[in-house]
Amino acid sequence: MELENNNISINSEEEYFRKSYALELQKKRQQINDHQRGYNELEEERRQVNQQAVRTPGRRGEIIKKEEIEKEFTRRYKEYNKRK
Repeated sequence: MELENNNISINSEEEYFRKSYALELQKKRQQINDHQRGYNELEEERRQVNQQAVRTPGRRGEIIKKEEIEKEFTRRYKEYNKRK
């Protein structure tokens, strides 16, 4: 029973972290097609997460961040292409 409660706690913490990080990423500005102009806040976040992942490989937080960043880029790219 105690192990079950611990797993539930870890899963709920992870879900909370994912949701709050995804919301944070949505606030960052990013130019989608022209990387020479505009904002690159989301790309900069990806670089920082990748650098941290190299320093401390296998950390669950960096793995989650990478997944959420890729989801956000995909979401924005699809949204951008729908507008065309």
